[in-house]
Amino acid sequence: MGQESAKKAAAKGAAKLIESKMIVGLGSGSTAAFFIEALAHRAQTENLQIKAAVASSRRSAELGERLGLPIQDLNDICRVDLTVDGADEIDPEKRLIKGRGGAHVREKILAAASSEMIVIADETKLVDRLGVGVLPVEIVGFGAPATRMKVEDLGYKCAWRQNPDGSLYLSDNGNLLLDLSFEAPLSHPEAVQEELIHLPGVVDTGFFFQLAGRILIGYPNGSFEVR
Repeated sequence: MGQESAKKAAAKGAAKLIESKMIVGLGSGSTAAFFIEALAHRAQTENLQIKAAVASSRRSAELGERLGLPIQDLNDICRVDLTVDGADEIDPEKRLIKGRGGAHVREKILAAASSEMIVIADETKLVDRLGVGVLPVEIVGFGAPATRMKVEDLGYKCAWRQNPDGSLYLSDNGNLLLDLSFEAPLSHPEAVQEELIHLPGVVDTGFFFQLAGRILIGYPNGSFEVR
């Protein structure tokens, strides 16, 4: 309950930053879902007029639409005012790892199309160095075993992400997800990104560099701080 309260605190804080007539990007994952709920509540109770809401995943789009937000496709919008999204790891330089919910490629495209990406998280997501947990990498299905072999040739341990029934997990883009694990947190995550992104078959990784703006960290007592 404490972690959930912290997520809600950060989400509600981010919702207060939204102004009428804004085009708002909706991230993915549990913390982003709390933001979508808080944003919809403001729209319903404070007459906050959202010009459009653009979601980074089908699940977020469905939630937003169900709550009455004016969902539009990013293909129909060139610029987003603010995107609010969660993160799996946040280091002191505001570098992130995202994608353990399987939507990092769309999340990154949406963040890059936004004037600012606001990150919301509880304090457990703060790390000294990235790479504490897995790094999601989206892989094209064609030749996927060969692509995985290339990743392993670089020295990385990895495993295909699976659904609870044992089938391979597919992103909203229809691609596979390869979860990389590291022996120790990373001193130079940019170097890892450079190695991986140039492999044919790799769509993108869960590293987010120079994309995060304000970071709202929530706490179990309902407070939050902005970094």
